Amino acid sequence: MENLNILARFDYTLMVVTIGAALLGAVSGSLGTYAVLRRQSLLGDAISHAALPGIAIAFLLTGSKAPLILVLGAAIAGWLGTLLIMSIVRLTRIKYDSALGIVLSTFFGFGLVLHTLIQRTGNANQAGLDTFLFGQAATILASDILTIGVLGGVAIVITFIFWKELKLLVFDEGFAASLGFPLRTLDILLTSLLVIAIVLGLQAVGAVLMSAMLVAPAVAARQWTNKLGLMMFLAACFGALAGVSGAIISSTASRIPTGPTIVLCATVVVGFSIAFASNRGLLWDWIRQKRNRRNLKMTEQP
Repeated sequence: MENLNILARFDYTLMVVTIGAALLGAVSGSLGTYAVLRRQSLLGDAISHAALPGIAIAFLLTGSKAPLILVLGAAIAGWLGTLLIMSIVRLTRIKYDSALGIVLSTFFGFGLVLHTLIQRTGNANQAGLDTFLFGQAATILASDILTIGVLGGVAIVITFIFWKELKLLVFDEGFAASLGFPLRTLDILLTSLLVIAIVLGLQAVGAVLMSAMLVAPAVAARQWTNKLGLMMFLAACFGALAGVSGAIISSTASRIPTGPTIVLCATVVVGFSIAFASNRGLLWDWIRQKRNRRNLKMTEQP
């Protein structure tokens, strides 16, 4: 009977972690489509690292490890870090990549200092904050799934509400400006949606690896289609697939972390898409080139 109870608890934990990872992969993959198409893939890395001091400050101010409070602190810090990057690029002659590196390293370093100070306070309640650095998907609870589902769902709904505006911002910023669209407001809106996607995954994947969850599914989806809507759908599916497969694989062996396993599964999906995608895959590209050479030789023959 005791073994059955342990098995039941394990199955419930695996189910919760799997559902949470699938939701996280779907949300981050679909929203990451915009970052990939705008060639701002490293922005996700900057946001995830910039969110770290927000988690520490939220804990210092409230003394609580409630997921909603820590996520709110991470979101504010990540959003401020992104606005700082945009302001540096707009007001100075510093290039985007340089501003990204400066803000990323500064915020991340500040976050590590704050976490070290929290550990030295001896506050017993601080145990578990390190999971936001490297992630620990096994700590996902049913309440976390609700948070991911609600906030992620709101973010995706917003993308549908502003579908036309965000599509113009991504593909033809100059044309959008000529139509009178508020580009800076739309840029901030899109950045805010990316912040939501990233902070939701910090607990599961961690600040170090979260950018991969944002970029990898979208990169894989890009190999299969040229349409934005289909790309977002495929990215959500690939992200969910990586989350589910990573959670299941990590549960079958002891001491295999779930977050890095999810990222590795997403990388496998990217590799498969690069090799075998019908739109841009290396295999089909090789076949087309071989067929073109054969047709060229046939036309050259007398």
